[in-house]
Amino acid sequence: MAGARAAAATASAGSSASSGNPPRQEPGLGELLEEFSRTQYRAKDGSGTGGSKVERIEKRCLELFGRDYCFSVIPNTNGDICGHYPRHIVFLEYESSEKEKDTFESTVQVSKLQDLIHRSKMARCRGRFVCPVILFKGKHICRSATLAGWGELYGRSGYNYFFSGGTDDAWADAEDVTEEDGALRSGDTHLFDKVRGYDIKLLRYLSVKYICDLMVENKKVKFGMNVTSSEKVDKAQRYADFTLLSIPYPGCEFFKEYKDRDYMAEGLIFNWKQDYVDAPLSIPDFLTHSLNIDWSQYQCWDLVQQTQNYLKLLLSLVNSDDDSGLLVHCISGWDRTPLFISLLRLSLWADGLIHTSLKPAEILYLTVAYDWFLFGHMLVDRLSKGEEIFFFCFNFLKHITSEEFSALKTQRRKSLPARDGGFTLEDICMLRRKDRGSTTSLGSDFSLVMESSPGATGIGPSRSADSGSLEEEPLILTTECPLEPATTLRGPLAFLPGAGRSQVFQLLILKPF
Repeated sequence: MAGARAAAATASAGSSASSGNPPRQEPGLGELLEEFSRTQYRAKDGSGTGGSKVERIEKRCLELFGRDYCFSVIPNTNGDICGHYPRHIVFLEYESSEKEKDTFESTVQVSKLQDLIHRSKMARCRGRFVCPVILFKGKHICRSATLAGWGELYGRSGYNYFFSGGTDDAWADAEDVTEEDGALRSGDTHLFDKVRGYDIKLLRYLSVKYICDLMVENKKVKFGMNVTSSEKVDKAQRYADFTLLSIPYPGCEFFKEYKDRDYMAEGLIFNWKQDYVDAPLSIPDFLTHSLNIDWSQYQCWDLVQQTQNYLKLLLSLVNSDDDSGLLVHCISGWDRTPLFISLLRLSLWADGLIHTSLKPAEILYLTVAYDWFLFGHMLVDRLSKGEEIFFFCFNFLKHITSEEFSALKTQRRKSLPARDGGFTLEDICMLRRKDRGSTTSLGSDFSLVMESSPGATGIGPSRSADSGSLEEEPLILTTECPLEPATTLRGPLAFLPGAGRSQVFQLLILKPF
């Protein structure tokens, strides 16, 4: 077990400088997006063609995590544990400060965690096991795929062969068995007890209590058979001791409509009457009282309202007074799941509660690289189909700038200091449409520079934001979108000069190709 600490993760960078060689340029957002839009990340390909770029991205993520956390690395060399998870899976143990260590010191033994991961990975679709990705107040916020069905458990080898690079809707039909038929055929009625038993042990070891299921189905059905399951319909009620929340959210296909509406999420409502949609919203009453949301109207919400309300719910769960962790998952765990994991990470960062030493450009890099790219989001495939859920994630940030999305307690927020004297406007990474472009989408034409906002004051001249950007058709990284005078920003944006009128917490990722 390679229990690499944060200090070890950055040792190689220091060694080159001490030996007299010039330090290597840190990989920037341009290089990251170039690689991301070229191919889907696979752990086994890390040392192949383009491997040096991927290695630079991986090392950069470890360095950024190491700024604020002591962590261990669970090796996933060649995708031995999961082919679409990072080769270096980061387990955050505690924040680097001694105060945080004394308050929230981890009780998890990494060797035991690794053993549980190996034993439990078969329980979930595509082997995408429960993986902790955010540490907040000593609680682990985790991600995964949904539970695997019989077809995948018995046809894992054929499944991986045919569909290791498929889309969210590509399901194995090599084993044409339903859950019930599989039990009769195999005669092994204890298989689910064994496999899901390890999954439950992993969840408990990470102190996860809340499981948020984003699927709009109870079970994923393909070609007339159940190809996945979920905790909410486990017939043996193995997950009854957990607090299950069914919060159905449209899959990546729905975001084609978002693109077709010129990227207007307001007024875009999912069709809940489709035949395959059979998972109603279900949240325990005791979790909803403080949110002042009429959950009975969820089928009437547009995409903005639905995402806002679900994010409020997730923030309330992680900010509760208990010590319980949270699991978020959809079907495969690489579209809807990173959307909400990324929003959680950015929102908690904006409050100064996690990754407290990272600048805006750095937290943007970390969430794009780790939460999206290294966990297998298929940007190339999604862009080719117009399913721009990745763009929506960062475009949506303009809708969560108000205090109602803050996880800060009122008494703590008053004393929150500015980080290093506050941020300059040039530190905030934002994207806007190019003057000659027709949309602010990932499918438009952009270049990587920093430009001052039309409404900003006291800003220096424009400058290059990333020496690793593309030369012929680089990315654009700019600031814009003035706020109404009454709008109040929170977290690090509150320390921007003139932030109340000239800035919005909006990090838009745009495709340059």
